[in-house]
Amino acid sequence: MHVPGNRWSLRSRVVAAVAALVVPLAAMVGLASPAQAATSATATYTKGSSWGSNFEGKWTIKNTGTTTINTWTVEWDFPAGTRVTSAWDADVTNVGDRWTAKSKSWAAPLAPGASASFGFNGTGTGAPANCKLNGGSCDGGVVPGDDPPSAPGTPASSNVTETSATITWGAATDDKGVKDYDLFRDGIKLATVAGLTFTDNGLTKATDYSYTVQARDNSNQLGPLSAAHSFRTPGIPGGGGNKIKMGYFTNWGVYGRNYHVKNLVTSGSAAKITHINYAFGNVQNGRCTIGDSYADYERMYTADMSVDGVSDTWDQPLRGNFNQLRKLKAKYPHIKILYSFGGWTWSGGFGQAMQNPAAFAQSCYDLVEDPRWADVFDGIDLDWEYPNACGLTCDNSGPAVMKTMAQAFRAKFGANNLVTAAITADPKPGGKIEAADYAGAAQYMDWYNVMTYDFFGAWNAQGPTAMHSPLTAYTPIPDPQWTSANAIAKLKAIGVPASKLLLGVGFYGRGWTGVTQAAPGGTATGPAQGTYEPGFEDYKVLKTSCPSTGTAGGTAYAKCGSNWWGYDTPATIGSKMNWAKNQDLGGAFWWEFSGDTSNGEMVTAVHSGLQ
Repeated sequence: MHVPGNRWSLRSRVVAAVAALVVPLAAMVGLASPAQAATSATATYTKGSSWGSNFEGKWTIKNTGTTTINTWTVEWDFPAGTRVTSAWDADVTNVGDRWTAKSKSWAAPLAPGASASFGFNGTGTGAPANCKLNGGSCDGGVVPGDDPPSAPGTPASSNVTETSATITWGAATDDKGVKDYDLFRDGIKLATVAGLTFTDNGLTKATDYSYTVQARDNSNQLGPLSAAHSFRTPGIPGGGGNKIKMGYFTNWGVYGRNYHVKNLVTSGSAAKITHINYAFGNVQNGRCTIGDSYADYERMYTADMSVDGVSDTWDQPLRGNFNQLRKLKAKYPHIKILYSFGGWTWSGGFGQAMQNPAAFAQSCYDLVEDPRWADVFDGIDLDWEYPNACGLTCDNSGPAVMKTMAQAFRAKFGANNLVTAAITADPKPGGKIEAADYAGAAQYMDWYNVMTYDFFGAWNAQGPTAMHSPLTAYTPIPDPQWTSANAIAKLKAIGVPASKLLLGVGFYGRGWTGVTQAAPGGTATGPAQGTYEPGFEDYKVLKTSCPSTGTAGGTAYAKCGSNWWGYDTPATIGSKMNWAKNQDLGGAFWWEFSGDTSNGEMVTAVHSGLQ
């Protein structure tokens, strides 16, 4: 079951803008007249978010002199192929590659010490150069001859492996000396380097990459970007016969759990996965709706919490998790992201929505493909718990509803988008697998996430203690039918192809207290205390607070004091992945990333086990 922890404990909305780190751009310094010196000013440029070949830019003009500036004009060059597509808070025009921005009447005059800014959307990969402010230097300099550096030589690659490459480039020239270089991978700043070489260890096999370099002089002026160099890393995409390695990322995890998209990078997990399910969107009044707008696309991220080290600004078009996921895909272009709707708490709206399947699918398509974040998502995941059966609520739409839903969504999302579903693992005769036509729906689905966990737990407060995600039966399992192997076998038997089945694992444990027996099957007095809810705890906590003392049914268990926990470990996940390969399954998925350790032990176990 997907239970969204502290979904409703939303923090107050942030209204203050986070200051962006601004970098003075290349300015051609000319002689300043006394009048210019008295009304000196600077113009600085910041590049904000980017999506594909598009980006957001911002100029800030500051009066650094002692007299008021009545109007201002900023001029700069863009290299061929880079241009402004729309602008705000200034009148922007161009003649060829020379761009001019003039102040609005309400944006001037500028008193001494005051600032004004304007922004624009652009396309291309180039950076501004040869900046002029009211005909003078954009950096406020008055010493002639301080020119920006030249473009570095085109980068080259060597020692290319599946996961790393050495990048080198030719030196730039500058009249005052080159300070360092900014290296960009696929348009995203990767590192600042003092020399002429950098080893990139964050690559993924069978993936295309492009690098450019930009020089900075001792006056912190940036020169133009170098030409681009591209190459493809060797290997088979994804590894392990293209097995799917997919995890759920929860929007509420950014609150109490303090787990953010950047953690996928710092843990090393991003390089080892193929897909992410972003959970959850809601289903209300027959439509797909946003689950948590603040976490999804409004929250401002500071540079230290951002995937690429660049802070959000208050006026950028997209913030929050969606923007961070966009940045993640820029760094790891092999990752595909699906927007997941429903879950345990929000499945109640599916029945009403399916009274008009075409309209339901259209609403979801419109939300997933919203122009603000259409490039973030590669498809949709439908997490209905459960069609024609009971979960938190009950549905009586009839057994055909699953196939009808799959048909409607495939028709709307087309062949180039992923359409998947999280489904029951109830293998019992007359159980949930038999309640809906999962076999008929499978032909329209890319795969099913089979929720082979939460078979047992402390909702039976007195026990018996049992692993919540057994792969196979063991003695004394409370009900030998409730196993992952039985669920997979049942789905294959009704006609679902093995390649469309993903084995589910939990990055958490379920446990009891008041237990005296170390082996499974003991009695209890209630659920064990958990960080977020009784009877539930993350693997990253259990690893040290209650280490595994044994295994049964392919899953670990542990007794510490009077507490007893059943949970997967990297070792048991490795065994489950080997079983999944022997069953020719499409791969595996997990609930959910924040339960893993800071160095991604559980994700690594899935990745290694499916190789």
